[in-house]
Amino acid sequence: MPISAHYGLTVLIWGLTWTAIRLQVESAAVDLAVFYRFLMASAVALVVLALVRRLQKLTLKQHSWLVLQGLTLYSVNFLLIYRAAESMTSGLLAVVFSLAALFNALNGWLWLRLKPTARLYPAISLGITGVALLFWHDLQLGNATATSILFAIAGTFWFSLGNLVSIKVQTSQVPLFLANAWAMVYGALILGLWCLVQGVEWVLPTVATFWGATVFLAVPGSIIAFYCYITVIQTLGADKAGYATVLFPVVALSVSTWLEGFEWTVTAVLGAFLALLGNFVLFRTART
Repeated sequence: MPISAHYGLTVLIWGLTWTAIRLQVESAAVDLAVFYRFLMASAVALVVLALVRRLQKLTLKQHSWLVLQGLTLYSVNFLLIYRAAESMTSGLLAVVFSLAALFNALNGWLWLRLKPTARLYPAISLGITGVALLFWHDLQLGNATATSILFAIAGTFWFSLGNLVSIKVQTSQVPLFLANAWAMVYGALILGLWCLVQGVEWVLPTVATFWGATVFLAVPGSIIAFYCYITVIQTLGADKAGYATVLFPVVALSVSTWLEGFEWTVTAVLGAFLALLGNFVLFRTART
């Protein structure tokens, strides 16, 4: 499958997860909802690997990197983002999370000495401006607390660090699907321990929409989308892959148009155009 297809699937699936997350947290505590998501994702991934006989033995050093990947990509970042969502509109959260493209570039330069492409920052500037215009109404309302903004920034930063960890995992010679499966196992264990420490009441929601949303978040939203996203990171670099976080709000609002009657204002249309233009600038530059 071409890398453009991996990129497109990441944007499409993550654009749909916003609605699924909303359905999930309506029926369960936030921490428990995230735990169920990655418990299911890790179980499905391990079963698939066992069925195709790809569940190979790994070294202690390889597992240590996968624990770190689970900590940064499949647990703490989601806890922080979900916490932010409790006191912040989805639009503001999308604007903050689009900073992942910038964090990826900065962290790649700071920690791995990966020099960004010449027009990465103009492309990111177009993208973040576009996302801000998409959610201009939310920004005007200013529905967010200082704590929720800090949670959102911290969660986005942790996600960015997880992108860099996935690059290091690649050098440890662990097959990508296997690496993701074990990282999700460790992420689920971390989330489970967190729920125990927090004294979360362990209940199984009986609402059908909760489990439907959880299945979507676990399989397409976690197993498939993260496989595609990390493939993009390994092929194009974390800086370019991070631009997916700018584009998936466009998909999310397109879905909202259909399901919730979102009205496309002039600023929203302009925002979508700028987000797409930034993507064009970034990848046109990559080919020249």
